[in-house]
Amino acid sequence: MPADVVETDITIIEETGPIIFDWLNIPIKIFGYSSIQTKIFASIIALIIFFIIRKIIQKYAINKIKDVKIRYRWQKIISYTSFTLCSIIIGQIWFKGIQSIATYLGFVSAGIAIALKDPIVNLVGWQYILWRRPFDVGERIEIGKKSGDVIDITPFNFTVMEIGNWVSGDESTGRIIHIPNGQIFTRHLANYGKGFQYIWNEISILITFESNWKRAKTILESVSLKRSAHLSKPAEKKVIEASKKFMITDQRVDPKVFTKIVDSGIELTIRYLCTPIRRRSSEQHMWEDILITFAKHDDIDFAYPTIRRYMGAEEGKTLRKADDNNET
Repeated sequence: MPADVVETDITIIEETGPIIFDWLNIPIKIFGYSSIQTKIFASIIALIIFFIIRKIIQKYAINKIKDVKIRYRWQKIISYTSFTLCSIIIGQIWFKGIQSIATYLGFVSAGIAIALKDPIVNLVGWQYILWRRPFDVGERIEIGKKSGDVIDITPFNFTVMEIGNWVSGDESTGRIIHIPNGQIFTRHLANYGKGFQYIWNEISILITFESNWKRAKTILESVSLKRSAHLSKPAEKKVIEASKKFMITDQRVDPKVFTKIVDSGIELTIRYLCTPIRRRSSEQHMWEDILITFAKHDDIDFAYPTIRRYMGAEEGKTLRKADDNNET
């Protein structure tokens, strides 16, 4: 059929047909984007198609992934990809050509930069997190005064499961904190596992001055080696790897016991390596071993703040009574 005949038929339909017939004629108009109704309809169709495709991929592919971390990353990739492609297609429906889109964006960019300063900073922070990767989902971080395990990262904020606060031993509080991505530029950030996946933990044990501190120190060295020696070799490898990227001068990873005199007795401090999420459980195991072992030795006693009355005569000291008449 000649092209001029087709154009004539379409013109007759558009000029003489009722309004409802224009909506029935949408499939013809879609290819030319000739009306607002057609563009709205096409935009809705595009949203529905991408929504269905995303749900199908998530149901039959993503949900079958067993690893939680990998499944989370693929969910984010599918979400961002579908959103980007859908935005491009809808943009092509409403704007004819790249030049029109660029012109439109140029007009609104100045107003957006002023009115949406914080959201834009958060978007830039999101790009920085994805590019530089100061932390990933599943890692434990501290930003400002907040600490927690990262459980989600979105374009405007990242979410952590809070640890610490009123709960000791770096255990979870159960609260979820949403932190704007822009804080990555204004707050200090500490990553518990980036570069070096272990932390140093310390346990202080206070014994009396009369206790056999040498035996107590030997016991503590034995306990620390028993509970943390299995981490020494893998930790040593991690330190060597980290020293290639960062300036790490102290590469000792073996547990140590340090001795110190304090007001109430002799303080022995165990310093050992552990993983961030096992800090409290490692302390519990060590304390149980210490309590069991110390109970077997009568010459080792725990110390605590006390008041002691000193009697010189009972201690075998020779006392000199002052002459009141010779005092000045």
